[in-house]
Amino acid sequence: MAAKINEAHDHIAKAEKYLKTSFMKWKPDYDSAASEYSKAAVAFKNAKMFEEAKEAYLQEAEAHTNNKTLFHAAKALEAAGMMLKDMQRLPDAIQYIERASMMYVENGTPDTAALALDRAGKLIESQDLAKAVDLYQKAASVFENEDRLRQAVEMLGKSSRLLVRQHKLDEAAASIQKEKNMYKEIENYPTCFKKTIAHVLVHLHRNDFVAADKCVRESYSLPGFSGSEDCIALEQLLQGYDEQDQDQVSRVCNSPLFKYMDNDYAKLSISLRVPGGGKKKPTTAAAESGEAGAADADEDEYAGGLC
Repeated sequence: MAAKINEAHDHIAKAEKYLKTSFMKWKPDYDSAASEYSKAAVAFKNAKMFEEAKEAYLQEAEAHTNNKTLFHAAKALEAAGMMLKDMQRLPDAIQYIERASMMYVENGTPDTAALALDRAGKLIESQDLAKAVDLYQKAASVFENEDRLRQAVEMLGKSSRLLVRQHKLDEAAASIQKEKNMYKEIENYPTCFKKTIAHVLVHLHRNDFVAADKCVRESYSLPGFSGSEDCIALEQLLQGYDEQDQDQVSRVCNSPLFKYMDNDYAKLSISLRVPGGGKKKPTTAAAESGEAGAADADEDEYAGGLC
């Protein structure tokens, strides 16, 4: 342990020497200094001195930045963030990773930026769902700007599920709509069908039957949707919901098609309840029969005259 600490301090001393200028050396040697700071950081890390390791990585990042090697500067910032993660300081860690992602974009490596944001989202999910959503949405935007729609829609999918988990259903509905648009653009129609199911569940939990119905009707334009098991199940679901038939809704929602969705959507399915406490609306025939019965009763009441 002591040997590693001494080694780290030796590398720091060498780095500082490389940064000094003199009459014969007008410009600091940023490249060599960055290398020494990196070695110092590794030695501190091995000695479990994470705060010192973080500082060494930040000094490495500064040296790379001064040397205009932004990709390596971003890598060092990410490494500093990971030291903060090891110190259980996740919000601070995420800040450094976000800074690194912006540097990757500036360097012209947006894919690396998006992947860094994705990693940051995974790190913070257990502590701050809202921040994770923000990071996944930023990653999606970076991929979308690069026309990497498959990667972008994957990030959006993570965002949508976390929004559902937070019961932010209006935002979730908008996010799922974006997913559907992207899947349609890349012609992945079967996944569009599955997203339509998720979309309908979200709308019904928002108590917006009209939006749910519109969602299904719009999907008829997708090749293969009409007559598919997804389409049939959704038609049955909407019929049961509209007629306040809890048995039918529960039967659809407990089918394998719904039960084996992503966990956040499966929970929406299991917990879906029809309005009115499950008291069925009268069917059209029953309603007409009831009206006719009422009319007959009126006639009977006055059959013997008013007196």
